[in-house]
Amino acid sequence: MNESNMIEILLVEDSPEDMALTLRALKKANLANHIHTARDGAEALEFIFCEGANARRRIEEGPKVIFLDLKLPKVDGLDVLKRIKGDPRTRMIPVVMLTSSKEQNDVLESYGLGVNSYIVKPVNFERFVAAVQQLGLYWLLLNHSPNQRG
Repeated sequence: MNESNMIEILLVEDSPEDMALTLRALKKANLANHIHTARDGAEALEFIFCEGANARRRIEEGPKVIFLDLKLPKVDGLDVLKRIKGDPRTRMIPVVMLTSSKEQNDVLESYGLGVNSYIVKPVNFERFVAAVQQLGLYWLLLNHSPNQRG
C-alpha cells in the first residue's frame, strides 16, 4: 500500500444513522478520502491488528486516528481501546471516543485506558457535523503525532 492509499481514519460505529452522519460530516470537511469503517469492536480489532480478512495488510498501514463508539456489539469500545493502548505497535494512534454516553464512569474509564479525547455526540445534526469536522481537522491536520510508519 503506498502513502496515497493509507487509511487516515478508522470509524467504528454500529449505528447506521450515526455512521452516515459522521461520514457525511467528514466528506463536507474534505476529510473523507481515506476512511475505513467497522460496525463492531471485533471488526475494528481485526482491521487494526491485521487479522482475519485484513491479514494481508501491514500494521504500519493503520489509521492516523480512530473514532470509536463506546457501546458496540461483539467487543465494546472500552475493550477495543484497552487493546489498542496496550500494544506498543498501536498505542500511539490517537483514539477519540465519539459516543452518546455522558456517564462519568465511562469518561473516567476511557481516560484511564488512554483515550486521547472523549466527545459526547450532540443530538442536533448541525452541531454533530461541526464537531466531527473539527475533530477531523484537528487530528489529521493540526495534531503532530509520532511517526508510526518509520
